[in-house]
Amino acid sequence: MTDQSIQRRLAAIVVADVVGYTRLMEADEVATLANLRELRSGVIEPAVMRHNGRIFKVVGDGFLIEFSSAVEAVAAALEMQRATTAVETSDRRLLLRVGVNLGDVIDDGSDVLGDGVNVAARLETQAAPGGICISASVHGEIVGKIGDRFFDAGERYLKNLTRPVHVWHWPDALQSILPLPEMPSIAVLPFTNMSGNEADAPFVDGLTEDLITDLSRTAGLFVIARNSVYGYKGKPVNVRLVAQELGVRYVLEGSARRAMGRVRINAQLIDALGGQHLWADRFDRTVEDVFELQDEVNAKIVEALVGRLTIPKQRNRPKNLEAYDLCVRARLLTEESPQTEREAYMLLQRAVKLEPSYAEALGLLAYNRWLAWTHFGEPEDPNRRMAVTFAQKAVDLDPNDAGCRYVLGTILAYERQWEESEAAFAKALELDPNHADTWAAMSDMSVLDGRVADGLAQIEKALRLNPHPTCWYLCHLGQAQYAARDYEAAAATLRREDTYRTNSRKFLAATLAQLGHLEEARREAELFLIAHPHFTIGHWLSSQPLRDASVRDHFVDGFRKAGLPEM
Repeated sequence: MTDQSIQRRLAAIVVADVVGYTRLMEADEVATLANLRELRSGVIEPAVMRHNGRIFKVVGDGFLIEFSSAVEAVAAALEMQRATTAVETSDRRLLLRVGVNLGDVIDDGSDVLGDGVNVAARLETQAAPGGICISASVHGEIVGKIGDRFFDAGERYLKNLTRPVHVWHWPDALQSILPLPEMPSIAVLPFTNMSGNEADAPFVDGLTEDLITDLSRTAGLFVIARNSVYGYKGKPVNVRLVAQELGVRYVLEGSARRAMGRVRINAQLIDALGGQHLWADRFDRTVEDVFELQDEVNAKIVEALVGRLTIPKQRNRPKNLEAYDLCVRARLLTEESPQTEREAYMLLQRAVKLEPSYAEALGLLAYNRWLAWTHFGEPEDPNRRMAVTFAQKAVDLDPNDAGCRYVLGTILAYERQWEESEAAFAKALELDPNHADTWAAMSDMSVLDGRVADGLAQIEKALRLNPHPTCWYLCHLGQAQYAARDYEAAAATLRREDTYRTNSRKFLAATLAQLGHLEEARREAELFLIAHPHFTIGHWLSSQPLRDASVRDHFVDGFRKAGLPEM
């Protein structure tokens, strides 16, 4: 029977807790208590009031808060997390972890209890410092109503709960709160296309990407990779929040217009930590001089940040701007799917026909053909030979392009030319120590060579440079975690929305099989085979640059347990 005196209702529960409170109290009790009072009165209570909530319990450094709406609960949580940067100790800020759940609660008059509260408390422990972790029930309510993106971390078994909980993170759990590098650090936001012609968008995107590439090659700078800034494209941004999310001090933003044979750029460099503009300038050139314009903008940024002009070795630049546009369009298409990879192949063939000496286009063409035979089910012959030929030609044409070197290093590893591959990777990092793709590709090679700890360190380096990565970074992270037998972490990584329905799904199937979730593992294997019907364990073994028998056998064991086909 149901106790009629118990008052049940649906509520959104927020649990917020100060990170490292015990340590902070041990270091300085008086200052920590003063900061906690300021945090409560200046940040938490105003946010709760503005969003029609109520604090129903305070336990030391923890706050339990009730809202009638999941949207209001998440909005308040976001407001609290963004405002905590204003509350600092002498050398550090107080950070919160926040969990949000929508569920059934019991009101006994003096307290709010029940499963809805318990799940929120468990979610709080999963949040990154400065971050928020929400349940699927909350996420379903806020879609389309909250502008901030939450990242899918899949189902997790939380302490003392018998059923898994589907969790979502803000910000990206990989990124959490990123410490600033010791060297000057910068993110270049996507330039706004001011021409009014959507056909010019690839050209403007190319300007952004090439500025990032050239800055990345400059000694003494830490530069966020291009993939991580494109989440901000076309959106109004708060520069300070962008800097916090990407872990940089400086942000470059600007706009470009291509019209009547000329290119005009407006750009400004902002110190997000200090809140001031370091410089702003306008640039105007003919379209034919666009690369000189890029060099001029790059030089001004370097001079402002490093205090001296350091000129990297010159890269091969295309002379044909139509070929350049085609190459820019192909950059992101190659990795998405077998369908987009084939579209990119057509674009790159046209680019190389227009300009046979275009090194970047040849390097991308090599990478495209390598993906085709290793991952996308296209014939090994002639694609394998084409990949090697194009990669070597690209490096011969432009020995100073780190991207071409990284592609060559990857392809040579799959040709079992180990020493040549390692030399190409080393040269890529010599030319561009910020080249995130190189660090990520090296992780793949290290794991398959049995150097799992090195592989984990390399993919973590890649993710620091590229906090919002393409799907294959997460594939390599999940692969490394699987090889390290950290199956829970691997499952969380491989379930992320960014990589879940891609080539990485085979590793998720193997991971679930090793966790003993055989029914789910076989279901994921079946779904993987729908998209990749060519996959067999035999082809994987013959195509991958495996050098360690124990790692090889560990992956094969997981694939077999998940029911993936042998041949």
